[in-house]
Amino acid sequence: MKRESKKNKLTEEDVKRYNRTFWGVLLGFVVFGALFILSVRIGVFGKLPSFQELENPKSNLASEILSDDLKVLGTYYKHNRSNVKYSELSPHLIHALISTEDKRFYDHSGIDYSRMITSVFYTLMGNKQGGSTITQQLALNLFSEKRERSTLKRIKQKFQEWITAVRLERSYTKEEIITMYFNTVDFGAYNTFGIKSAARTYFNTTPDLLTPEQAALLVGMLKGTYIYSPVKFPENAKSRRNTVLNNMAGQKFLTKEESEKAKATPIDLQLRISNYGEGLAPYFRAVLKEEIKKEFQRLSITKADGTPYDLDKDGLKVYTPINYAMQQYAEESQKEWMKKLQKDFDRQYRNSDPFKGDNARLLVSGMRRSDRYRVLKEAGLSQEEIEKEFNKKVPMSLFTYEGNVDTVMTPMDSIRYNKLFLRNAVMSMEPKTGHIKAWVGGTSFEHFKFDHVKLAERQVGSTAKPFVYAYAIDNGFSPCNSVPNHMQTYGNWTPRGTVQGGDPITLKNALKFSQNFATAYIINEVGAANVASLTKKMGITSNVPNYPSIALGAYEASVYDMVGAYSALVNHGTWIEPTMILRIEDKNGTPIYDKAPKVVKALNSETAYIMVDMLKGVVDGGTGSRLRRAEYGGLTNPIGGKTGTTNDNSDAWFIGITPELVTGVWTGAEDRGIRFYSMASGQGASAALPIFGLYMKKVYNDKELHYTKDDFPLPPGGVTREVDCSKFVPFHGTPQDDGPLNDDRLGF
Repeated sequence: MKRESKKNKLTEEDVKRYNRTFWGVLLGFVVFGALFILSVRIGVFGKLPSFQELENPKSNLASEILSDDLKVLGTYYKHNRSNVKYSELSPHLIHALISTEDKRFYDHSGIDYSRMITSVFYTLMGNKQGGSTITQQLALNLFSEKRERSTLKRIKQKFQEWITAVRLERSYTKEEIITMYFNTVDFGAYNTFGIKSAARTYFNTTPDLLTPEQAALLVGMLKGTYIYSPVKFPENAKSRRNTVLNNMAGQKFLTKEESEKAKATPIDLQLRISNYGEGLAPYFRAVLKEEIKKEFQRLSITKADGTPYDLDKDGLKVYTPINYAMQQYAEESQKEWMKKLQKDFDRQYRNSDPFKGDNARLLVSGMRRSDRYRVLKEAGLSQEEIEKEFNKKVPMSLFTYEGNVDTVMTPMDSIRYNKLFLRNAVMSMEPKTGHIKAWVGGTSFEHFKFDHVKLAERQVGSTAKPFVYAYAIDNGFSPCNSVPNHMQTYGNWTPRGTVQGGDPITLKNALKFSQNFATAYIINEVGAANVASLTKKMGITSNVPNYPSIALGAYEASVYDMVGAYSALVNHGTWIEPTMILRIEDKNGTPIYDKAPKVVKALNSETAYIMVDMLKGVVDGGTGSRLRRAEYGGLTNPIGGKTGTTNDNSDAWFIGITPELVTGVWTGAEDRGIRFYSMASGQGASAALPIFGLYMKKVYNDKELHYTKDDFPLPPGGVTREVDCSKFVPFHGTPQDDGPLNDDRLGF
């Protein structure tokens, strides 16, 4: 009896001891867990996002460049990611995600405890399953660089995810969390981040238009972007897609019939791999990026924390005046004519070496300007070793108008090949607003990245002549005054040229036929310094020396500046700075920059109108008369313009004006030593004017653009001087375009 009582007593003590131990251990676990969670919360094991960071999560967002009709011309990015709103998501995307990743998404507050316990059980049974909710995955996407592989580090990271997920649920609605998730997911290949980029890359569409099978494929990829890639492993991708479609049907988001139909649909990829030069206006976008940086620095535009904006990361929206359709027309017109012109250019060099004699230096300079040369130089190679490398055959891709060609050749031969490609630039602008509507800086941004609209300055030739005549008319000359039109020497300068239209000749006909002798006489009368001053006032930013030869274009300027200057003539003498940017907004849509272009009254309004009338004569029977022919556009409406051709046909120009658009075109090789042998092919009327004609024909055929074919309006005060010279002087000569007899070259 005593023994039994003692046994019972020991049992009671044991129970008490066991209870104390159990509760002690349990309390210890609770305290340890609380301390662990607290330590995670205060950042002992790594910093957690602050409340401000939760409200404004950081992710690399691509900045979008938008046309005037709000179409995306292209993007600047480190990660090719652009955000979408919830309303821009296809319901199929949301249904695919929830049915596959988090069925109880709308019922939990960031952590699905029952799913977490179930996943642990299945994992212990050897059937590993994920237990993370959509909110936890979002927390990982937003605030962690990567998923840790180390078990201990992953446990720590899991606690961080839990805390962040709960805080996200408190800060955002379910719709906002879904949207943020789709904006932050990484689709692996092709630098594709976020659903907007993925929809465009794989299906060339937008997220709101994704079909059930497309949405299922993209959501299915998130389990493993490599193994379920529809490009590398299409069968895996299809199998995974069909699993997601089954999940959607299981959750009643699709009927069985809809699910079966979607599963039977083949994967129809429309792969569109993004790169910096992809899309319209790549030259414009490249120059624009640097312009924005300069403007932000000049005006000290920074983020709220004082740090500078990063166009590759901060998701800005840049609104430009570029018109999407007009940009397309300019690029199409350039390609159409330059393809034909290049064939003519290649033909002349079939049996001759353009790099003999002095031109041999062009190959050496081309080598030294190349990226390959810089890399080899930085690697410590001697000049002799570098030259050997440039004469070793290597694989490379070459530009042709039929598409890129992969081949094997020496880098030196590739320099020779590329230097024989003609370059071209086109810029079109509205003279009354300064808005640039189209910008084509070259023939292939992928291969020839240097912009020839704004960054290049080329000799302007006879496109400089209107500035001479404008100053003369602004200071007492009449367009119907006659001036000598024969060779004369002015100091040590004797300009060359041919006589067309008589001697003497009216100013109007002198410009019409681009007469060098008459123009030289006029600048000698009015003064080179005065003409240079007016030229600068009309927006030419390059050096314009006080030499008489500037009358014939003996200086360099950009297409950008020349179009701006001619626009002042159309805009009643008022120069408006060519505008590349309308405004810029941050990622939240808050305006951070508005462009206020400079405006200068450069010329008397009546003088400007008289100059426009004279430029109309260039097209109506003068050196620009080819525009009236069908093969060059067949334009019949009031148009003015000026051709330009520099010494040895190195630069060909045409600047065309209408009441609503001024468009400049330049054509030439990278080096002035590479040129057309004949003026018939290399002059402005042959190598530049046709692009203007083709472009304007496309513009006028597009009725949605609303450009009229009206005549140029009179200036506000009317015209007090007579512009119809037939009332004073009989016409001399036969109207013709600038063919071989009309020497439109410099004479110095």
